Amino acid sequence: MHQDAVLNWGVPQLRDLPWRRTRDPWAVLVSEVMLQQTQVDRVIPKWFAFMAAFATPGECAAAPLGDVLELWLGLGYPRRARSLHLAAQHIVAAGEFPHTLDSLLALPGVGAYTARAVLAFAFESDAAVVDTNIARVFARVAGVALSAKQVQSAADEALAEGDAWAWNQCLMDLGALLCRPSNPRCDECPLESECAWRGEGADPAVGSAGVSGRQSRFEGSDRQGRGRLMKAVASGSVRAEDAADAMGWPGQSDRAARVAQSLVADGLLLLDAGRYRHP
Repeated sequence: MHQDAVLNWGVPQLRDLPWRRTRDPWAVLVSEVMLQQTQVDRVIPKWFAFMAAFATPGECAAAPLGDVLELWLGLGYPRRARSLHLAAQHIVAAGEFPHTLDSLLALPGVGAYTARAVLAFAFESDAAVVDTNIARVFARVAGVALSAKQVQSAADEALAEGDAWAWNQCLMDLGALLCRPSNPRCDECPLESECAWRGEGADPAVGSAGVSGRQSRFEGSDRQGRGRLMKAVASGSVRAEDAADAMGWPGQSDRAARVAQSLVADGLLLLDAGRYRHP
């Protein structure tokens, strides 16, 4: 992969994202967890609010989980907030921020992508990051759907060693701005000359490992109900018999009880004396 072409295209026009202005590993970790399954525009204000409230792992670890969950409202997938809270506690217990791949992978909720992202973006280590945008680029350049092992291997081989921070950021922007899921701007892409796909024929990124597909319908879903109950509980405890109404499902008490119990099982709510409340 032509490193100079990508860097020359990307560095002068990198998106100005607030977490790109810091090398604080906690701030980077928070941004990466928030960005999992959530669009950048929704994350930016929440990231600022979170960092204002919990500027360090210690501040997050010392806060009640309910406070973290309340701040997370609007981002969805609140299990990420619980994992981040647990990760903060692990970091505090360790006495230092983990800075190796294995130690980062040991943190709750941190997988291969997030661990490498912290290495590259906080510590500027030579780590090749593969998010959905980068995975799409590599699949299209290769012209075939790739397995998780294949796309990580391709990313490792293409890595601009000594310049991992800029390289990974440029590839992310390339995927987000040019090599988009639909209507890719192939004629503007610095990798057009070596791309096996170039927008013609079946898209090899579809079904390739690491490339996000369409999310299931949100309106009327259990996810929507979970979010509504979490929002209601943030204003005060909710009686178990009122959970269906809080979820917008009047008359569906059995469904509401099942979904509420999933929140309890995830450690996001407690059922105490017939009322749902934050831990």
